[in-house]
Amino acid sequence: MSSSRPPPSDRLPSDRPSSVPPPSVPPSQRLSEPPPASTREGPASLRPKSSTLIAVDRLSKYFPVDKGFFSREEKFVRAVDGVTFRVRRGETLGLVGESGCGKSTLGRLILRLIDPTYGRVLYEGRDLVPLGQSAMRPLRRKLQIIFQDPYSSLNPRMTVRQIVGEAIRVHGLAENAAAEARMVGELLDQVGLRRESIDRYPHEFSGGQRQRIGIARALAVQPEFIVCDEPISALDVSIQAQIVNLLQDLQERLGLTYLFISHDLKIVEHVSHRVCVMYLGRVVEQATSRDLYDHPLHPYSRALLSAVPFVDPGRRKLRVLLEGDVPSPIDPPGGCAFHPRCPRAEPGKCDVETPHLAEVDLGSGHRVACFHPHVD
Repeated sequence: MSSSRPPPSDRLPSDRPSSVPPPSVPPSQRLSEPPPASTREGPASLRPKSSTLIAVDRLSKYFPVDKGFFSREEKFVRAVDGVTFRVRRGETLGLVGESGCGKSTLGRLILRLIDPTYGRVLYEGRDLVPLGQSAMRPLRRKLQIIFQDPYSSLNPRMTVRQIVGEAIRVHGLAENAAAEARMVGELLDQVGLRRESIDRYPHEFSGGQRQRIGIARALAVQPEFIVCDEPISALDVSIQAQIVNLLQDLQERLGLTYLFISHDLKIVEHVSHRVCVMYLGRVVEQATSRDLYDHPLHPYSRALLSAVPFVDPGRRKLRVLLEGDVPSPIDPPGGCAFHPRCPRAEPGKCDVETPHLAEVDLGSGHRVACFHPHVD
């Protein structure tokens, strides 16, 4: 693992850009290889489960951009660029950042809805990237998603029975139609909908009720890990709290693990155990929810959190206004991607060298990718 280039098994040759090098990540920031199966003790049913459910290692996605008539250079949108983190079993990992920073793309990469360009996605130590569709199919039961828009994510021509029961049929979880209907009814009970609505269509429900149907659909295959891709951003404020409380109740009762993607920083603080802050496709800060909101270290994190309207006067922060716009992911700036907007940027350092996530206080788990963090 000493080389900066990923091993061949970590790359998808069908989608790998030939002219873009893999993300450079120091060895200290890479995930260690899981032990081979032959060295693990005992049969699979008796092995203790690891505390890490999902591990992302140098995950990257570069989308090719059509070249102009006179252009010979192949260009790519670096939507996700060398992201590494772990999601512990039973926790909620929040993911925040400005629009276009790569949050939703990262969530889809983890679920293999999009194939990565580089890197690994480990589910219970097993790399999902090299797996084909047939090998992924049984694993998709364990990895689900709740989409952002409850209106476009449901087929308007299907009833609730068909929408929620489709995955049950695909994975053979019910013996017959009666058993399938019974399972759908139980799922509706879990998400707070009446069983009598099983044969209604999506247009007959409100936005919050539609999102509950989407949650029931995700729960239908008994998953362990769910990507919540801005699940409340399209809902009225009065409904958002109900959906958040529902997700938390389901997590406690079913032992679910969430990746919670949102631009609502107050909601992320409320639901998350740990939080990752993304900027231009990279994670710039990672910490527990309390540490991040009380003591943000990265200048970008401080600017984001300064806009949060805290009721407690003691938690209000001086508003930090950033100059300029987010750089283009097609042509990101050299060195630290945030340096053109950073008030602490050091010429000759921040515009040349790329900072990597490093733990500020050993043992705290608070990591930041910055040469000049706000350490009190």
